[in-house]
Amino acid sequence: MEVVDLVLPVFAVIVTGWLAGQLGYISRSLADGLVHFAYNVAMPALLFVTVAQEPARHLLEWRFLLAFGGGSILCFVLVLMAVRVGWGRDLRSGTMFGMSAAMTNTGFVALPVLHAIYGQPAVLPAAIATLFVAAVMFPLNVVLLEIGSGRHGSSASATLLAKQIVLNPMVLSTTLGLIWTIAGLPLPAPMVAYLNIFAGALTPCALFAIGLGLSVDGLRSNLAASAVLAAVKLVIMPLVVYGLCVAVGLNPLYTVAAVVCGAVPTAKTVYILAGEYKVEEPLVAATVSMTTLLSVVTLLGWLYALSGLSARAG
Repeated sequence: MEVVDLVLPVFAVIVTGWLAGQLGYISRSLADGLVHFAYNVAMPALLFVTVAQEPARHLLEWRFLLAFGGGSILCFVLVLMAVRVGWGRDLRSGTMFGMSAAMTNTGFVALPVLHAIYGQPAVLPAAIATLFVAAVMFPLNVVLLEIGSGRHGSSASATLLAKQIVLNPMVLSTTLGLIWTIAGLPLPAPMVAYLNIFAGALTPCALFAIGLGLSVDGLRSNLAASAVLAAVKLVIMPLVVYGLCVAVGLNPLYTVAAVVCGAVPTAKTVYILAGEYKVEEPLVAATVSMTTLLSVVTLLGWLYALSGLSARAG
């Protein structure tokens, strides 16, 4: 029951946010403000203060990148090919299907969940996963969408993409933390205390905002397709990631972190891109909503299944 005791409060915060919005106690419009604060202030503070205090040799955990990154890309490619070959969809649609099944919400779900359950040690693998999603998965999908749109020859698009990646708060804070720790500079105690005040706000803000902004109405469209994508995202992808963790001999904490990062809902970034490129918007909205709702059960199941590793990781 220890795992249940640890995880249920985390999801109770999400449910509290949803109830607050559903009952009109707090306006759903405030979710955007909470997300903006968590994304641009609290999360970068946590990532920087964690990475900057970690020995540089611990940051290049190739086994974790191979397990989580390899699982993400493998699921993305398989769904993309299945949609293109099996359903005859174009590259843009196939890309959105693949993203919905493999683009994971590491920053707003996995990171606060791992931080709440395992504390500061679990932030590092979550930071690595977040960096992978922001610096590898995001640009890969944008490039494919650009190719599908016939605009891949534009140097302006390439420059804008590079700028978006470099200035992404998650990438920027992690990069600055890397530079700091490689330089061997100690963080002054007042600076650590200052950053930890903001970092401590990430978990409640992010989880409450997810619940507050959750829309059940999005499930009414594309129900069958989104259900299949949700099964890939919440069951098959973490299973693939776990298999890769075992194959490469990843340590218990990083194995749990990799599976959690693979088992969290589809990132809302996918919906932003769907709106930007005007492709598969109803499908993505339904998938984001469905994976967010179902992950309350499936993620608890994964953590329970990994409870033996959790005991060794804690």
